[in-house]
Amino acid sequence: MTKPEPTDVEQKLTSIDLIVSKSDEKGNITYVNPIFIKISGYSQASLLEQPHAILRHPDMPKVIFKYLWENIKEGRDVVAYVKNLCADGSFYWVLATVKMAKNPDGSFRNYMSTRRAITENAKAQISELYGHLLEIEKSEGIEASEAAFKAFIEDNGLTESNAFNTFMKNLNK
Repeated sequence: MTKPEPTDVEQKLTSIDLIVSKSDEKGNITYVNPIFIKISGYSQASLLEQPHAILRHPDMPKVIFKYLWENIKEGRDVVAYVKNLCADGSFYWVLATVKMAKNPDGSFRNYMSTRRAITENAKAQISELYGHLLEIEKSEGIEASEAAFKAFIEDNGLTESNAFNTFMKNLNK
């Protein structure tokens, strides 16, 4: 599937919108709820069995997804802001909570992500951070961007994943 050309048109979620998706161990989408379909502009059929990366907006630094995957594969929940690309090239911002679901025997079941609207304050702050990381990524590479992200985490006392998640949630107030 060809990715659309990004536009400056933003799709806004309301405070009651809750986007839900599930994916397999590789990140391929196995379930989407109706609001996901509505906001993204993709049909259910075009989303299922596709990697979540189908929605990745070029304004998103790769290091954020690296951090997310490193943590959820270890069974740690992650709360992070994500700018997604819609089927028509527009975009939407969400505060995503991603976790691993397990079967009763402890084996992997799926990854589940719930996403909510974000505040203008959160968008301004996170856009600045992500813009900085993306600029480093483009000029110096992913390793330099990762070093900058790790410095941000350490400088803000967020080395514990729960502290990072709380920080992300608190930005959205």
